[in-house]
Parts: sequence; structure tokens; C-alpha cells
Amino acid sequence: MRLLRVGQPGSELPCAVGPDGVVRDVSGWVDDWAGDNLDPEAIGILTRKVEQEAHLLPAVDLSGRRIGPPVRPQQIISIGLNYRRHAAEVGMAVPEEPIVSTKACNALAGPYDDLLIPPGALKTDWEVELGVVIGRRVQYLASPAEANQYIAGYCTANDISERSWLLERGGQWFKGKSFPSFAPLGPYLVTADEIRDPNALQLTCRVNGQLMQDDNTGDMVFDVAELVHYLSRFMVLEPGDVILTGSPGGMAISRPDKPYLRPGDIVETEIAGLGAQRQHCRQPR
Repeated sequence: MRLLRVGQPGSELPCAVGPDGVVRDVSGWVDDWAGDNLDPEAIGILTRKVEQEAHLLPAVDLSGRRIGPPVRPQQIISIGLNYRRHAAEVGMAVPEEPIVSTKACNALAGPYDDLLIPPGALKTDWEVELGVVIGRRVQYLASPAEANQYIAGYCTANDISERSWLLERGGQWFKGKSFPSFAPLGPYLVTADEIRDPNALQLTCRVNGQLMQDDNTGDMVFDVAELVHYLSRFMVLEPGDVILTGSPGGMAISRPDKPYLRPGDIVETEIAGLGAQRQHCRQPR
């Protein structure tokens, strides 16, 4: 099932796409896509209920309506250098263990919200990524084989980074990743049962219509199950937490002309089966 949240920031309604393709308001059944509502078993029950009773739910006309991020995470975890071809592109060794950073949760944005280029930013970069949404509390998994039962679903993400502050101001990635609007998610949370293999999804990113990134999650160094298992050894993952699983090659930083984002640029990211985003870059008002 495809889940989404519709409305202005802080007042989004939980919605679902019914079997007829119509977006339905499910706020009479769940208060938000968060907490226990993301448990895979709860999602399974809700899916069957929507299939049987979608016609009873209010239809939502998306015309002129904002689509928000599909979940409200307590933490956003960012994985670096997780594509083999990207590592080769930048002349770096494939990491032996996942490289882990974080983003501030107030960097969260909807899939069509404006991308705000921070004052003084010179090297704002795009990074299309597969987002993994945790569905139930997880810690100390014994093996990657256990990971799938803790995943609510997947979403398209853009792990925006300001390279100058990420790399040139003390080497602390968090500083270059946490500006408002630097974590657009969605439009949908596609539940795990809908995705046959998250490690075989095509990712693309276009800037001003030009194809910049085009790769497959099959090139990831550490796949989805390995990442969930690995992170569970170092932290507690809660329902709604998002793991950004790394970006393939083709980012501005790895291109000879370094075409970093500027106000007026249009960034479009898409993952096959999960939906497409579109951000208009502008300066903060």
C-alpha cells in the first residue's frame, strides 16, 4: 500500500491510496503515520481494511494540496559511500563498514517543498537515495536475516548536502546535512510487502532536465538488511526512523564542472516504484 500525509506542516492528514487508485483520508482510523501505526502487522491489518472499505473513506483531492513527508522520524541516519561505482568514480576504497552520519529532523521536507539554499552556501549538492523506514523498535539484531520484519517500507529521498560545510569546516558531516529542507522524503511510504526486492530498484536524479544520476540499489556495498542489522548494534531504531542508504555517482562534487545547485534550479529525483520528487531551489525568505 502507498501511504502519504497531506496538508500544511504540522497539520498533515494520514492518507492511503486505495485499490481504486484514489487517495483516501484514513485519519478516522490512525492519527498519523508514526509509532505503532507503522508496525508491519498493523499495516497489514490496515491494508486489508482499506481494500474492503475504501469506498467508505473520504476521498482527498490533491489539486493544490501540499504533500508532506510520509513519516515523522525521531532520527534520520545517513549512510556514506555505499555504492561501488560511486567509490570508483571518486577514487576511494569501498568501506569495510558502513559510514554513518545523521541529519537533524527539522531538515525534513515534503517531496515538492522548495529547497532552501542557505546563506553563504557555495556547494549545495543533490543525492538521490533509497529511504528505509523502520516499523518497530529494534536493537541488537542477531543477523541481517532478522531485519525485514522491522521495516515498515521504503521511500524516495534526496540527501541534500552543503559540501563546503560538510568537508571544509571541521569534517563534521552533520553540519552540511541539517539545514531546513535538506531531507525531502516521499511522496509515498510504500509498504514493504509491495517491494519485492529493495536491493534492485532504479534511482535517477535530474537537474534542470539533465540526467545526473542513474543507477540501481543493487550496486550498494551494504544492502538494506545489512544496514538495519549494523545500526541496531549501535543505537535503538524507533518506528518512523529513516535510514538514507547512500547515493550513487553523478553528484556535483564528482563532476569536472562542479555544477552545484543555485537558486532557480529544479531538482527531480525518482526511484522506480516509490515515486518522484521535484524541488525548486531558492533562497530563504
